[in-house]
Amino acid sequence: MKRKIVRAVAGVRRVCRGDTGMVTSEYAMGIIAAVGFALLLYEVVTSGQVRAELQSIVKKALSARM
Repeated sequence: MKRKIVRAVAGVRRVCRGDTGMVTSEYAMGIIAAVGFALLLYEVVTSGQVRAELQSIVKKALSARM
């Protein structure tokens, strides 16, 4: 029984080793995509119309009675 487990673990290790280096490039692509999305979101939020709407919401929230 132990030998079967050892062989199975060795087989999994062999399969996993073939993917070395892929994780770094995937992280890099994810970071690039996240930065691109953040820039797009920043441009939308800082546009005039959206900024005015956000300021209006904040003013209403701050002037609300409790």
